[in-house]
This record gives sequence, structure tokens and C-alpha cells, in this order.
Amino acid sequence: MKEFDYSHVQSYKFAEVMKPFLKFLAKTLMKIEYDGLENIPEKGGYIVAANHVSAPDPTYILTEIKKPVHYMNKKEHFKNPVMRWIYTRFNSFPVNRGQSDRKAIDYSIKVIEAGNVLGIFPEGTRSKDYKPKQARTGVALIARETKADVLPVALYTSDRAKAFSKLTVRFGPLIPYEALGFGEGGKSEELKAAADIIMKEIVELWKQGHGEKKNT
Repeated sequence: MKEFDYSHVQSYKFAEVMKPFLKFLAKTLMKIEYDGLENIPEKGGYIVAANHVSAPDPTYILTEIKKPVHYMNKKEHFKNPVMRWIYTRFNSFPVNRGQSDRKAIDYSIKVIEAGNVLGIFPEGTRSKDYKPKQARTGVALIARETKADVLPVALYTSDRAKAFSKLTVRFGPLIPYEALGFGEGGKSEELKAAADIIMKEIVELWKQGHGEKKNT
């Protein structure tokens, strides 16, 4: 497999050009509704963190964000040359799940420091029952090392996230870095606590269900 170039951050225009098409496709295949769009920052340099219910989840989110969104994506998706080209052009980069992938973490830091948006699913994988699960500490580690704020997003479906089912994508208020409770020592307990804070905000958004339609 061709090695991903972690040396510098590349934001491809292809992703931006495709956003209108992806948005049209999402609205065609899903009864998708958006809430809380006013909470999306206009400037980059932050983390967007969401629960994970289906493979197209990144596209449902990135189409509503003006800045380039660089998503962590499991390494296995980059084995096929065609799929590697597609994922890369959508500003996705590989991460070796199940272990500490320093290359992916350092690249994530570069994404934020370059003023872009880092997209991550704190649970680390899709939820089989479509309900939010416990967050891993990766999202907190990146937030701590960059002092980045976190934009929580909940994806809610009551119909197994299949085609033509209803999906609500709800953006919550930005979580300031200071609210994550990091001290000077950088203890591992702080990472878990910060990850829990982020996931708690996602869960609270998720609990609102489909709610009242506000933004489409």
C-alpha cells in the first residue's frame, strides 16, 4: 500500500467542488434535517466530534462546514488504490485503529494548526445499535495538544440509518478548550475525563431526537 504523506497538510479543491453534489445526494437518499447550523464557527482551527451511525456520516457533516474538514479514517480503507484516491481527495487520512498512531495524531495537530477542521468520531467505530457509545481518548489528546475547541455533533436516526430513512444532524454549541478541564500535568485521567465531557455533550444533543425542524 502506498504510504500516505503525513509531512504536510493538503486540502484538495475536489472536496469543496463536490460539496453541492454530496448535499444533493444526501437529501435525495435520506430524509435529512439539520439543526443548530448557527453553532458552526466561520473560522477553522477546531475539532468536530460526532457519534457514528453509518458510513456516509462524514459527508452529512462536512457539507455544512465552510472550511476544509480533514477526517480520520481507518487504515484499511486506503488499501484499494481507487478508494485511496477518493478518500485522499476528500481530505481523509489513515489512522491505525487499536493502537497509538503517532503519525495520525501529529497530522491531526497540523490540520488544526493550519486553520482547518479536524473531523473525528470519538467512539472509534460505528455503533451497531445507532446509539452513542463511550468515547476513546484520542479526541481529548488532540484537543490537549492543540488547545482546540470542540464542535459536538449528534446524528440521530430512529430507522437504522438506511436509505430514505429520517436522519437529524444536530450541531451543538462549541465546547471551549478551557471547559475540558486540563491541568498542567497532562495526566491520563484528564484525557478520559475530557473525552467523557465531549461525549456527554454529543449524547445530550442526540437525546433531543428528531426534535423540531429548524434548518434544512
